[in-house]
Amino acid sequence: MATLRLGDTAPDFTAVTSEGTLNFYEYLGDSWGILFSHPADFTPVCTTELGTAAKFKDEFDKRNVKMMALSVDGAASHMEWIKDINETQNTKVNFPIVADVERKVSDLYDMIHPNADDTLTVRSVFIVGPDKKIKLTLTYPASTGRNFYELLRVVDSLQLTANHKVATPANWKNGEKVVVSPSIPTEEAKGIFTKGVEEIKPYLRLTPDPTT
Repeated sequence: MATLRLGDTAPDFTAVTSEGTLNFYEYLGDSWGILFSHPADFTPVCTTELGTAAKFKDEFDKRNVKMMALSVDGAASHMEWIKDINETQNTKVNFPIVADVERKVSDLYDMIHPNADDTLTVRSVFIVGPDKKIKLTLTYPASTGRNFYELLRVVDSLQLTANHKVATPANWKNGEKVVVSPSIPTEEAKGIFTKGVEEIKPYLRLTPDPTT
């Protein structure tokens, strides 16, 4: 399988999960989606990540984003692991975990990097839009846990920029000023962005978040 790139269609799949057999596209419906992989069950960093993901579910729900995790272990193992996650992280896992024992989904999404380990997935993240296109990919080594605040931030940026002719600057957070698309002349931008356009350079114009 070739490496998936931004704008590619996210491969569909049907798999056994901790919540029964699910089809990825049917599970997402018209929602955005986050698919994220874990090297294995009963591993310390993954345990903290899945607990954190569960605590963030309400925030992802507000943004119409559905989560699905994946590990190369089986569903029975997942169910036992979920007990540990719930206990140690003081939460309740509230999204499905794919049991990818045969590594079919891992191969579809190129989640196994032989240079790191030829049997375990790296910490891959795929954000998928309602059009089933891949909007963002992140790949972490097994030793580094993910930052879920950053995942919320990029979802906010992706959803904002999908609907408005803007981009988000470095370290941007929801509600802060955004960058006017370079393709829009300044005078035209002033008609579009009625809250004001601040021209720092002809190519660098800022405007208040158009959704606030």
